[in-house]
Amino acid sequence: MKENTTMEKQLYMNRELSWLKFNERVLEEAEDEKNPLCERLTFASIYQSNLDEFFRVRVGALIDQDLMNPKQRENKTGMTSKEQIDAILEQVRKLSVRKDFAYKKLMEELKQYHINIVNFNMLTEEESDYLEQYFDTEIAPLISPILLGKNAPFPFLKNKDIYAAVLLVSKSGKERVGIIPCSNNVFQRLIQLPSHPGKYMLSEELILHFVSKIYKKYIVKSKTLIRVTRNADIDAASLYDEDLADYREIMVEVIKRRKKLSSLRLELSRGVDEEVVKTLCKNLELDKKYVFQSETPLDLSFVFLLQDDLRKNSELFYSRRIPQHSSMFDLKRSIIEQVKEKDKMLSFPFESMRPFLMMLREAAEDPEVVSIKMTLYRVARDSKIVEALVEAEENGKEVLVLVELRARFDEENNIEWSRKLEEAGCRVIYGLDNYKVHSKLCLITRKVQNGIEYITQIGTGNYNEKTSKIYTDLMVMTADPSIGLEASEVFQALSLQEVVNHTEQLLVAPKCLQNKVLEMIDEEIAHAKNGEKAYIGLKMNSLTDKAIIDKLIEASMAGVKIDMVIRGICCLVPGIQGCTDNIHVTSIVGRYLEHSRIYIFGTDEREKMFIASADFMTRNTVKRVEVAIPVKDKDIRLRLHELFVTLLADNCKARTLCADGNYRKVMTEGKELNSQEVFFEQAYQNASIAEQSSNI
Repeated sequence: MKENTTMEKQLYMNRELSWLKFNERVLEEAEDEKNPLCERLTFASIYQSNLDEFFRVRVGALIDQDLMNPKQRENKTGMTSKEQIDAILEQVRKLSVRKDFAYKKLMEELKQYHINIVNFNMLTEEESDYLEQYFDTEIAPLISPILLGKNAPFPFLKNKDIYAAVLLVSKSGKERVGIIPCSNNVFQRLIQLPSHPGKYMLSEELILHFVSKIYKKYIVKSKTLIRVTRNADIDAASLYDEDLADYREIMVEVIKRRKKLSSLRLELSRGVDEEVVKTLCKNLELDKKYVFQSETPLDLSFVFLLQDDLRKNSELFYSRRIPQHSSMFDLKRSIIEQVKEKDKMLSFPFESMRPFLMMLREAAEDPEVVSIKMTLYRVARDSKIVEALVEAEENGKEVLVLVELRARFDEENNIEWSRKLEEAGCRVIYGLDNYKVHSKLCLITRKVQNGIEYITQIGTGNYNEKTSKIYTDLMVMTADPSIGLEASEVFQALSLQEVVNHTEQLLVAPKCLQNKVLEMIDEEIAHAKNGEKAYIGLKMNSLTDKAIIDKLIEASMAGVKIDMVIRGICCLVPGIQGCTDNIHVTSIVGRYLEHSRIYIFGTDEREKMFIASADFMTRNTVKRVEVAIPVKDKDIRLRLHELFVTLLADNCKARTLCADGNYRKVMTEGKELNSQEVFFEQAYQNASIAEQSSNI
């Protein structure tokens, strides 16, 4: 029995530790000298911002869980919340050493391009004098120093803002702690030395250096820069107040409260007197194990400012890539008519979103269109999609928009768009009480002479023009009446604050996705047991749903071949002899964020293929409204096959998940294949051929 338990544990990986392995792959891109220098800087910044969000959301949730139910164990590896937290902190400390080393190396390489972030040990006397004068005239007047004491309580330290913390000694020998806010939108973060263009000092380092000029009556005994990360895990339902008539008001309150949630990490820029650390931890109510020292600047977002100085050096950046015109569309003809003739697909960022935007504008003006219905999860700040919906409303169409106000960290943007849509006369509804609406679904309904026509669009990514240029996503547009009818039922259910309980065509979570996926895996198991060829191919961001994981393990043991391309979290360990040795897992981390979801079940004539908004995470499969569409068109199926096979063949940006739970870069055999570059080359070629054909 004990042996079985050990084997079972080997089959699973903890979700949080798996996510840290994903962020390690991001860090690897910052370390990879094959990447252009400025792009490596971007990956270093992404690694840091990813980790910030991980602490705010996942570590915050684990800390809360440990307080409420310390004996509770997660359902795969059996770890308690405390065990997970301790393992996370240990791994983060290891990765921090690598991050610091990678940053130093990047800064050294920047020097050959005359870019240098300096400290006072690297300055001439003349440069030091200039910075002191700059501090006196440009910064000191804007500083609001704090001296802790009985008449000056500990201040609220804002999430991710930088502060100087100093231990001061008075003439009488009494020690006090001083805190100075260093994050200020008024003065510049990067201070350039006029004697050497490209030579900079960070404003927080300048403030820290001259703290003695702020606390003139004290001796500075010890000093450091600090940064606090605060919990972001807050439940909107817990804030329900019948006096807040509008759900939007509740979300406004969520945003306000989030800014003041408990601290859960303290970062220091250098070693500091223990008294400072004790004072900070006591007032932040933080255990010392959550204190991290970093040799890297506490906020790396300034690297994007450095990149602006280096744009003239094209070798420091990826080659410019522009989303291309899709050869599936003739932009001189009605997009709606083309979709009625044949299903269409767009693949981002390789192809432009323009045909979809044209279809929305066309629908807004089409006298036969009676309604446009859409779910919005994350929207661009300057959204042409919202503009098209407003235009449709102004033209007398019924416009129904579900705006999910609980899209984490996009709440404020979504609240603003919901107001603008309402002001334009659109009917706006929000997500369901117990389920976020994460689907990417648009339904155009037309009243024609012969009855009702539907144009349905379902995608894997958000209706966001900005992210469509940096995320890999797919969208399918179809005039299939059976698809349109079920999409209509989805919107009807959402309008009634209900979920869909039965579907024939679409997979719709929370009631009609996980169960149907399990059924399709069972079908493959049955074929394998009959000695027939059986296959499952999956592409997604994360795999955590234990019911699906266990069914995939069962399928592997039955002889089903399973290929999975999973960018981020994967809680299933492949390659375990006799259990998961028929499962192959690849992760691709590259220039563009892999975000598309593809499900393939079966082979040849009996193959079923879907694109979807849902990862196989419990939060997606049973706790959200998600939609997957069956891909029926032969040409689109062929394209998706080619896409999937190319991803599996990637030997530049791919890592293979091994039986020991570690990811290893795929060994390059023969010609290098970067799947994302291949897809862009194909998009350029197809666009060129289409343009030549149109000119004949």
